[in-house]
Amino acid sequence: MEIRGALLLRKRQVLILFVLLGLSQARPESVTYSVAEETEIGSLVANLARDLGLGVEELSSREARVVFDDNEKHLHLDLPTGDLLINDKLDREELCGSTEPCVMHFQMVLENPLQFFQAELHIKDINDHSPTFLDNEIVIKISESTTIGTTFLMESAQDLDVGSNSLQNYTVSPNSHFYIKIQDSDDGKIYPELVLHRALDHEEEPELILTLVALDGGKPPRSGTTLVLIKVLDINDNAPEFPQRLYEVQILENAPVGSWIITVSAKDLDAGNYGKILYTFFHASEDIRKTFEINPVSGEVHLRSQLDFEVVQSYTINIQATDGGGLSEECTLLVKVIDTNDNPPEVIISSITKIIPENAAETLVALFSVRDQDAGENGRIICSIQDDLPFFLKPTFKNFFTLVSGKALDREERAEYNITITV
Repeated sequence: MEIRGALLLRKRQVLILFVLLGLSQARPESVTYSVAEETEIGSLVANLARDLGLGVEELSSREARVVFDDNEKHLHLDLPTGDLLINDKLDREELCGSTEPCVMHFQMVLENPLQFFQAELHIKDINDHSPTFLDNEIVIKISESTTIGTTFLMESAQDLDVGSNSLQNYTVSPNSHFYIKIQDSDDGKIYPELVLHRALDHEEEPELILTLVALDGGKPPRSGTTLVLIKVLDINDNAPEFPQRLYEVQILENAPVGSWIITVSAKDLDAGNYGKILYTFFHASEDIRKTFEINPVSGEVHLRSQLDFEVVQSYTINIQATDGGGLSEECTLLVKVIDTNDNPPEVIISSITKIIPENAAETLVALFSVRDQDAGENGRIICSIQDDLPFFLKPTFKNFFTLVSGKALDREERAEYNITITV
């Protein structure tokens, strides 16, 4: 059997199959496996022969193999034993990011006759990341006249782990002026707030240095720290004010690096240094800081790195305006990434039958999947073959198709067919 054609084209994808006569069949099943991330390569996941009710000799004779949706070889099937083994380093954060549960879809394919079994591999999180602060030092300017009980927003830590292994608590080094209050957000994360417990005196103590500690829920817990520098200032009467709390913009994913996105502007009624405003990203992840930048003086936001709609569809950016006296105000910038047709469709062949018998109707010839990472109309896929052939395409599940003979074939009449699958 021979495959001809180009697998990756932007608008069309053509795959040529030469199909000889023989026998096969398909019988989808569903199996679920679970393994902890970072499990050593070669570790046993399960015995596939036992799960499928097959002998190891049959696995070898039918050329059993494992095919993942992303076409990577995450698992290895040992045919002599039927064992399904870890084949590469499974990093849950790299494979799934913050998505929970982390599920990898794959198929187990056998030939002669052709059968496939749908399966899922669940990657369980382990506590392999410590909370980290993106800044080694947080500077907060506080007026000496600030009222006891006033809260000050703090930069949050980042933790790539999920569930109970993720960030769970904050503490601050013992001191007589401040304590930490934990604030829950709508996105399920927690943020620290510094609460003034005892009045400050610029003349007595113009600066204080604290240590902010972030703790996750692992056993034992991991932690990360950053220094908090408190600068005690004279009286500042007015905080900056944004004209609106939420800004929304749209930008094409192929916008060039350096593109202007928006300019935010706050006003402060104070004069002199107390009326000067600096703009910064606040509670911003490392990804946001790599993708966008803000001019601290003008409030202009520009694109810092290339966008990709298929990876991130929108960004929620908190922007803080801080005046020379340390008072601040926040607003939110919602950047929606607009998809462009920048991904060609792909065809992934899972199995092709080498021969099929004559006089057998609806015989399975090939199993393949098609995908396009674009969204909406840009990602809509139509799959077809020539109209004048005794074969037809049959959708199975998700984006999987089977190529099936439509009637009993006669080898004496025609021994070979040239089939073009167009996507």
